[in-house]
Amino acid sequence: MKRMIFSALRNWQEQSNRKPLLLRGARQVGKTWMVRELAKSFHGFIEVNFELYPDAKKVFHPDLDPTRIIRDLSLLFGKRIVPGETLIFFDEIQEESKAIQALRYFYELLPEQHVIAAGSLLDFELEKIGMPVGRISSLYMYPLSFLEFLAAQNETLLIEMIIKHKEATPVIEPVHQKLLRLLGQYFAVGGMPEAVASWCESNDMKKCAVIHRAIVDTYRQDFNKYVQKFQIKYVDLLFNLIPAVLSKGFKFNQVPGEYRKRDLQPALELLIKAGVVHPIVHSAGAGVPLGAQAKPEVFKLIFLDLALAQSILGLDAASWLLEPETSFVNKGEITEAFVGQEILAYSAFDLKAQLYFWRRQARSSNAEVDYLLQRDRQILPIEVKSGSTGTLKSLRVFLDEHKHSSYGVRLSSFNYAADDRLFSMPLYAIAKVIKITQEQVSSLF
Repeated sequence: MKRMIFSALRNWQEQSNRKPLLLRGARQVGKTWMVRELAKSFHGFIEVNFELYPDAKKVFHPDLDPTRIIRDLSLLFGKRIVPGETLIFFDEIQEESKAIQALRYFYELLPEQHVIAAGSLLDFELEKIGMPVGRISSLYMYPLSFLEFLAAQNETLLIEMIIKHKEATPVIEPVHQKLLRLLGQYFAVGGMPEAVASWCESNDMKKCAVIHRAIVDTYRQDFNKYVQKFQIKYVDLLFNLIPAVLSKGFKFNQVPGEYRKRDLQPALELLIKAGVVHPIVHSAGAGVPLGAQAKPEVFKLIFLDLALAQSILGLDAASWLLEPETSFVNKGEITEAFVGQEILAYSAFDLKAQLYFWRRQARSSNAEVDYLLQRDRQILPIEVKSGSTGTLKSLRVFLDEHKHSSYGVRLSSFNYAADDRLFSMPLYAIAKVIKITQEQVSSLF
């Protein structure tokens, strides 16, 4: 399965001054599979999964000398390790903190050795022991983007068209409708690699639904690994609630039941740290960086994957396949969440991405722009319209009040169009809005 992050992994592989790499992301987004694909370009490969092979933890107990560590790993796994030719992969590395600590010494004492580490709950262990500044690099992974979904179905010509298409020129209607149908499939299947692979092989939505439910159960089972016993009920409550309030302003006092913010807020922070939930934080949007004008206490939430969110809600995905355009209109909150999921997927892989939105502060106004993007020194406002209609009043208000933003974008099921400072673009073209280049998608071809 082709992923855009593969190019970043190859660049890391070829760097002369590389650092040990942490591949970070939620469970089952494809981290292990991606490393195994990269390993095919090495002469040797050793995969050390600390959950499957707990005895491997003992290799790190005498000391953290990388030369001794690779000698003992070589003896333990019966494979010769040659620095510069062999890739070492530490999977589920959060199970052994000394292995994480050893990464800095690979950089300092044995930099020619390629080392990648990953773990679905890695961020929790990093918080405990700290991250060696300047000694380790990170890449962040998310579920498959829509472009990657197209690549999985061998629709590479459509990818090329989206990347190269001129914003103000409509595509011919048959191609536009084909892309909307494929987008409807993506809304139903989502971006979890196992579900996408199943869909490409069988086109059976029932099989995908089984996979979705299994992944959701796996996330629930993980609660015991990073949540204290008294917190589990709060984490479980929010895990089930958030898919029902996607893309809406979130307030703890709106959670049904007698719950206190001081109990719910730490539970939400745990879900965010696990990569299961992503916040969309309010920003004034008056300049860059967006985070400098953010109000973290004012936020919305989206789930890791829109298909998993619908699975938790028990929604039938058939409407996305049968009537995608109607579903875009009737399920606007999911459409808006899709845009956030796409923005994250196309963000720079070496930075932990943050989503922002804008809301007018005046009491007499309810103007709101769904997403703000920072592009160099410019702020790009994006409004998501589930259908093709809408006055775009909020987008116009933002542009009138923020003169440094030269134009805004509306995303909908409508075809390409332009009007003064507004560009109307179809939902499937988010990669074009973010200015993804042909080079960035080269690994999809």
